This record gives sequence, structure tokens and C-alpha cells, in this order.
Amino acid sequence: MTRVIHTGDTHIGYQQYHSQIRREDFLNAFNQVITDACDADVDAVIHAGDLFHDRRPSLTDLLGTIDILRDLREADIPFLAVVGNHESTRHGQWLDLFERLGLAERLDNSPRYINDNLALYGLDHVPPSRREELAYEFNPHEATHAALVSHGLFTPFAHADWETETVLTTASVDFDALLLGDNHAPGVETVEDAWVTYCGSTERTSTAEESARGYNLVTFDADVDIRRRSLETRPFVFVSVDLAAGEGTERVCDRLREYDLDDAVVVIEITGDGDSVPPATIETFATDHGALVARVTDRREHPEEGNIDTTVSFADPDAAVEQRIRELDLSTAAHDIDTMIRSDSISDSNIRNTVTEEISELLTNESLDAFTQTSSADTNTFDKTTSTSPEGTQSDSSISSADYTTNPPSSNKETENHTPFVQQPQSTVKDDDTDTKIDSDDMSNDENMDIIADTNRFTNISQDANTDTDTTANIGSDSNAEPSIDRTEETELSDDESDTSETDESNSASSQFTMEDF
Repeated sequence: MTRVIHTGDTHIGYQQYHSQIRREDFLNAFNQVITDACDADVDAVIHAGDLFHDRRPSLTDLLGTIDILRDLREADIPFLAVVGNHESTRHGQWLDLFERLGLAERLDNSPRYINDNLALYGLDHVPPSRREELAYEFNPHEATHAALVSHGLFTPFAHADWETETVLTTASVDFDALLLGDNHAPGVETVEDAWVTYCGSTERTSTAEESARGYNLVTFDADVDIRRRSLETRPFVFVSVDLAAGEGTERVCDRLREYDLDDAVVVIEITGDGDSVPPATIETFATDHGALVARVTDRREHPEEGNIDTTVSFADPDAAVEQRIRELDLSTAAHDIDTMIRSDSISDSNIRNTVTEEISELLTNESLDAFTQTSSADTNTFDKTTSTSPEGTQSDSSISSADYTTNPPSSNKETENHTPFVQQPQSTVKDDDTDTKIDSDDMSNDENMDIIADTNRFTNISQDANTDTDTTANIGSDSNAEPSIDRTEETELSDDESDTSETDESNSASSQFTMEDF
């Protein structure tokens, strides 16, 4: 019998709502998973991608992750993982660094045996535009069971763009289970006599993730058994207020008094026919009564607003910015620049130099695919928090503690020739709820426009050169793979960080790592 913890989408480093405390919550949730693994003495911890929220994790997040993984190593429990879309980098993966430190192993197309009973394989996140090139060739194994760990939105779950049936029928190995990450809603289904399961996120990355967060405990014996385990995470309090005519701010405050708001993230939704309610007033009231963070969404259309689009939530205005960016069909290089400009890991005084170096490197390496416009089909994919049943009806995102068992036929398919499949360094999937913010004090509109103009100039040059350049993607090489960055990052800087002095630039450099440092 082999028992493993299946986790993923830990998003360490996510400073949700620009709160440092929320950032610490994500690391604490990951620590809970590892503590549970040590206490239960499982045979392995399997991570299905998005260990970090950002491809440029801070020094604090890196050191915190290393300390946690050391505890797992001391318990002699292997940490086996694949690369998700949020953390992937062009020049190497943080998972590879942890592997060099003896803290983790990166799964690939060769079997990684656990107790000779289970053979584990890995498939990193692959953008939709590159999946047709995948051969799904895996080296044969001699274990009783085989499982594939991957990161993406697979069928039959909601918002899927990756056909599970194609993977299972095309793969050179017969899998008993697919252990997946990317969809933040936990779920279990069967496809082609194999279990397909999402472990869900370990912390709430959006207000849509109302159900408890946790992970899967998977047992491989005669059958495959999947059980849900919950984590103790920061409470989210969801308050719905339906205002009658004449009701307004005071009625909302009365409703908030009915809840325990201490240290909670409070999400208020306002509907009905009442008076206009200032969101800032309600949010201040909630925090004054103990809430860590409060966000208001007023879903009403007030007569004085006319035809103003009310689909933008006060709780998530930055999602509208992200949506507009996707509609522009920018090249991957342009997405890269947008990410840099809005990232809190680069000081204002160093943005122009960083962007210039990035573009120069792409041109020097003839990575001209990065300057080709991407279609909205490749960039309009989100991490979602709901799943659907095979019949297409929406199902509850939570999973009970009941057993999920099956005994699908197992076979060890032998293949004479094996070609490596992709270990994809880039991604196009984004989180449903983002906290990206452009602060006018941090970056002027004029400078943004200058950088965009520089990008357009580089794009025109590269498109001319592209006519004589073979831009066919090399699936087997990270260094030549098509860079495609489309991620959520945050940019609320402190007053100290807003200073454009050389001291800020040196401080930023000292507290941030990139893969080139290793």
C-alpha cells in the first residue's frame, strides 16, 4: 500500500488585497500540508504546480519554502512536483533549484517509483497553442499502479481547455489516476477507467472560493482511494445585503454587526432597490470592527449612473484591467513588459533598464516568437473555482470524506521508442481574482507609454526579421521554448519603495532572486 498527499496551487507569495498578513497566510497553509504529511508519515508529497504565485518570489518566500521543505526531508518524505503556469520562468525553474538543494524532485516522462507499488510521471503546464505538438510519450514502468501529475484545466471539469481523454488514449503508459492542479476547486471524476482529481488550492485566491481549502490523501492499494482533508485557513465572511427602498449604509452596517469579523476577510455583496452605499464607508466600518480586509460589491444599477457598466466589482477592479489586456491580443513580449511594469519585485528606478535588457535578450537570442501577437484563445484562460459533472451540470466544489474507489484495469504498456515530451517553461493561465494595481505615484502614464512605444518599435523590427527565421518551437528544450507569460502579479508599493533613489534599486536587487542568480 502506498499513501501520498496530493496538493497544489499553494501560490506562496501572493500578497492578496495588498496585505502582508495575507501573504503570510499562503506560506502558513503550505506549512500545514507538510506538517500533516510528517504527522501521517505518508510515502510522498505530490505538488501539482503553482508552488509560487510569481516567477520572481521574494527572498522571504524562498527562505520560508526552503525551511518547510527541509522539515519534509528530515522526515525522509520526498517532495515530487511539476511546474505550473504562475511560477514558470524562461531560463530555469525554481523547482530545479530545490532539486539541486536535495529538497525536491521534478517529475518527468520517466517513472519515479514509490515503494515499487506506484510509478509517478509529470507533465508541466503547457499553453493551449502548443499542445498539438505533444506526443505523450512516457518511459515504461513495472509498478502495480501509474499516475500522471500535471497542471492545466482538464475535462470534464468546468472551464476546461485540455482533453483528458486525448491524454489517456494517446499516452504510451496506462494511467490509473491523473493528479491535477490549476483548477482551484477540488473534484473527482473518472475518464477512460482512470481517476481524474483536482486537489484544489490551499488558500483562497479569490472571493469565489467559498468552500474549505485543503488537499487530497490518495491511497494506491488494490484500488485507488481518494479522500479529502481540510486545512485551517483564515476565515472569509460572506455577507449579502438586499436593500429595500429607503435603506442604505446603516442597514449594511447592521447586517455586518450580526457576524464575527475578527481577523476575517469580509466580502459584502449589495443588491436590491435601496439608496447608494459608499463602499469605502462600509469597508472602514468592517475593519474598525475587527476585519483584516473588507471588500464591497454593489451589484445594483442606480438611475443616476445611466448606462455605466456595473460588471466591475469593487472587490476586484483589477480583474477588469486584466480582461482589457487580454482583449488587446498582445505578444508574449508585451505581456512580459506589462508584468514587469506592474510587479512589486522591480523598483521604479529600475523598470526601464529591466525592460530594455529583457527585449535585448529576446532579440539577441532570436526568440522572435515572443513578438508575435497571441490570439485571445491562448490568453483568455483562468483558474476557476467550480467544477461540473460529466453531464455538464454544475456540482458542489467540496468533496466529502467518503471513499472514492475503483479498480480500473492496469497494464504496463511497453514502447520501443520514446521521445521526450515538453517541460514547458511558460504559461497563459491566470487567476480569477487578482490584486494587481497600478499606482499613479509609482509609475507615470508618460513613462508607461514610452515603454509601450519602445515595445511596438521592437515588435515591428522583429516581425520583419521573422519572415526569414524558423520559429518552430523546440519542445524538448526549455531555452528555445516559446515564452508566453500571462500571469497575475501585484504592484502596491510602500512609500519607501516609491522613492526612485539608487538606495531603492539596490534594496530591490538584494531582496529578489532570479534564476540567473543560480
